[in-house]
Amino acid sequence: MVRIAIDAMGGDCGPRVIIAGALAAARDLPVGLLLVGRKKEIRAALSRANVHPGVDLTIVDADEVVGMGEPPAAALRRKPGASISVAAGLVQRGEASALFSAGSTGATVIASCNAFGLLDGVSRPALAATVPTRRGPAVLLDAGANASCRPRHLVHFAVMGSIYACLALGITRPRVGLLSIGAEETKGNALTREAHRLLKSAPVAFIGNVEAQEVYGGLADVMVCDGFTGNVALKVSEGLAEMIVEVLGDELAQAAGPPASLAARRALRGLRRKVDYSEYGGAPLLGVAGLAVVGHGRSSAKAVRNAVAMAHRFASHDIVQRIGREIVAEGMRRR
Repeated sequence: MVRIAIDAMGGDCGPRVIIAGALAAARDLPVGLLLVGRKKEIRAALSRANVHPGVDLTIVDADEVVGMGEPPAAALRRKPGASISVAAGLVQRGEASALFSAGSTGATVIASCNAFGLLDGVSRPALAATVPTRRGPAVLLDAGANASCRPRHLVHFAVMGSIYACLALGITRPRVGLLSIGAEETKGNALTREAHRLLKSAPVAFIGNVEAQEVYGGLADVMVCDGFTGNVALKVSEGLAEMIVEVLGDELAQAAGPPASLAARRALRGLRRKVDYSEYGGAPLLGVAGLAVVGHGRSSAKAVRNAVAMAHRFASHDIVQRIGREIVAEGMRRR
């Protein structure tokens, strides 16, 4: 059985939502749960939850927590027993197959790098977020692991993202685009201009620059950028999607009246499923030699359930090992 180490203290909503989502995954999948955090709070959340008698569940005590507003590196040094570090240690020792956290992204990235190390040939890890497009799902990376990058890091992201899109999304020859402010290779800042030059000779199907308005059009299957840009782009998109669904629902209800309102709501459910981040659950941290899935800080129970399901699926298919082999096959090296 695949066992997932879950940082039960991570996220804006605390253990209650994280545990509810994890239990929902365990009801549907053959997955074991290692709930890491303050034992008293975890037990209190479990007492209020509907725990199926057949669930494989273990509580791993960790009294310290890295807060969302704390500088992650300093906090991890001050708190060696933090829940995210303990959870990563379980994966490192082979007691769990994967890690999930909706807590501090920075702390999760650092703890994962410390525990697992990087795959051979990788200079920086990257969060690979799945985004909806008109032609199907695509991958955007980095979605927040690195606030600043060098051009060669974007090349490594492109190679990892291309391999990931092939293995996880079934895209035979992923088209790779560089997120920039113009289609011409001379557009953008020094980072994107040099990255464009390097990507032209990289072992990927590079199609050039992708502008922001083209992200969801399906022009590219993989889009690369620095983590600051990627994180801002994702959060703006999430807010816009939520606003569109809510406003459109209100407008249709007022214009069509109650009978048509029901039909409109059914149609809107389909739209919501396509644009709702919780449908994907989380983003895998590519480039580390262990499986870590990072969730949104405000993850709902549904998002946690889907993130745990993602971790289970990737662990079952040895996604990290397969990406590592493909990186070596592509000849990607640290430079």
